[in-house]
Amino acid sequence: MTIQRDIYLKKLIDRMHNGMIKIITGIRRSGKSYLLFNIFYNYLLTSGVKEDNVIMLNLEEEDNAEYRDSHKLYEYIKTKIKPSEQYYVLLDEVQYAISPSDVTSDEPLPLYGVLNGLLRKLNVDVYVTGSNSRFLSSDIRTEFRGRGDEVHVQPLSFSEFMSTYDGDKYDGLRDYMTYGGLPQLTYFKTHEQKTAYLTNLFAETYIKDIISRYGIKRNSNEFGELIDVLASAIGSLTNPTKLSNTFKSTKNKTLSDTTIVKYIGYMEDSFLIDEAKQYDVKGKKYINSPKKYYFTDLGLRNARLNFRQLEETHAMENVIFNELKLRGYSVDVGIVEKREKSNDGKSLRKKYEIDFVANQGYKRYYIQSAFAMPTAEKERQEQRPLSEVNDAFKKIIIVGSPTMTRYNEDGFLIMGLYDFLLNQNSLEL
Repeated sequence: MTIQRDIYLKKLIDRMHNGMIKIITGIRRSGKSYLLFNIFYNYLLTSGVKEDNVIMLNLEEEDNAEYRDSHKLYEYIKTKIKPSEQYYVLLDEVQYAISPSDVTSDEPLPLYGVLNGLLRKLNVDVYVTGSNSRFLSSDIRTEFRGRGDEVHVQPLSFSEFMSTYDGDKYDGLRDYMTYGGLPQLTYFKTHEQKTAYLTNLFAETYIKDIISRYGIKRNSNEFGELIDVLASAIGSLTNPTKLSNTFKSTKNKTLSDTTIVKYIGYMEDSFLIDEAKQYDVKGKKYINSPKKYYFTDLGLRNARLNFRQLEETHAMENVIFNELKLRGYSVDVGIVEKREKSNDGKSLRKKYEIDFVANQGYKRYYIQSAFAMPTAEKERQEQRPLSEVNDAFKKIIIVGSPTMTRYNEDGFLIMGLYDFLLNQNSLEL
């Protein structure tokens, strides 16, 4: 079974020979290795690159264990390179060339010295992947100092998921919103298989990665409980103080605001969750707190909660958020404040929330997520926050139920969730 990941292949092609190290990051099991060693490798060969000019090493494999020594790795690659030809170096699971002592050191890691050494060779183009336990986005920014070009890979989009799904789009979306988009799941047939895979992956890989990376074994139970609280609150505004109070009131435990901020940062660096800040549309400024948090993969979130909380409205929001991020948008929660008169004539400050403000360069879209919009009154209710924005950017309502794509009489674009997810250019309609 082959899953074409054209959006990421294009990103790698666009970065070829740019004088930087291409670093493929993403949550574990999102398909980074397959992208590099299968999709991109095949592209190189079909483009006329000779096999001998593609140097590939997976440092996780025991057959390549000796090259986990950074010096031996560098010497091996040098023996493969001739000055007169162009070479492509593809390194998978490079964290195996980083020892635990390297991780705690303030000095540049030996691995980065190897990669930067290759970078100085004009006939070598370098591509690497690494796990998120020791090879995080924050490390990349620090160590490469502008010489690394990150390509972030997410789990399968709904469109990619449907390319291998044996069924219609309605059943497909139900399964996608339940089990998520990790590529390995496309090989499993039963609920039991999928559940076991996701549950084990979360507990034995993601959480252990973070606990090991940041040394939080003593408070590992509290860390796990914080994950559960965030998983239960996707699509809801929250802040460290509110989360700390939740621990006190419902769990009878103390977890300080500072610790919560730190733990959330660990989850974000490991690509488990992503945040959406509030943006004051009229005031044109960010509101740092509260924020919303969404899970990079809904299946992992659902497995963490034993599939007990499958709220369709919140799941739909999470899917839209992830799709917008995949398409390269920065995504905020829009806030619009307005003065209104109460029934007794008093002036009140009314705050309207726009689910998503998506920005990309000069483009901006205001988007509402509506699980169902069965009546004209419900449609007016959903578009009310959008009506309070007085600029020329497109306003869109995405509806969970099958809906004909149309512009209503107020100029708002109405489209179904399926049409939004299955058409990469759906926002341009």
